[in-house]
Amino acid sequence: MTTTTPPAAARTATTRTRAPWRRVVAWVPAALVLAVAVLLWPTAWGGGTTLVVVAGESMDPTFASGDLVVARAGAVEVGDVIVYRPDGVDGYVVHRVVGGDAATGWTTRGDNNGWDDVWHPTADDVAGVVRWHVAGLGAVTPVLAAPTTWIALALVVAGWLLWPARDRTVPEGADQPAQEVSVASDR
Repeated sequence: MTTTTPPAAARTATTRTRAPWRRVVAWVPAALVLAVAVLLWPTAWGGGTTLVVVAGESMDPTFASGDLVVARAGAVEVGDVIVYRPDGVDGYVVHRVVGGDAATGWTTRGDNNGWDDVWHPTADDVAGVVRWHVAGLGAVTPVLAAPTTWIALALVVAGWLLWPARDRTVPEGADQPAQEVSVASDR
């Protein structure tokens, strides 16, 4: 009886290989997390983004209570919806600019209000101009704002990047033909 077996060296050699596409795909989650972190880096930590959950009905129908608004630092113009923190108020106000200027103070008003606000925020008071809003997402804001969420996400991405590749057996000299082995039979 004659059987064909690969060379002995081919059976014992193993090397760690990683498919080229896996190297690229491994960095995609890290790049996405980095992009989101840069985009949403809060003003409280030196960034340019403020996340605010709308409370109340003063901005109906533009924004409803419970909506999440994303404000970015930038130039304010009449007609913009801004996020600002008036002196003596613990929290932000999300209202539309209806007049004024950055030096003497903006005149603001809620879209659902018939009167102007008593505060006149200056450029230093404005946290940002509303760029996006997501209806009803305010409920998850505490989770997004928690440092533990971002630490957990960073650990998941680090685990993805550092997890070892699957071991694959790569025959040495795979291009060599298999050797024939004769086995004697006692029949």
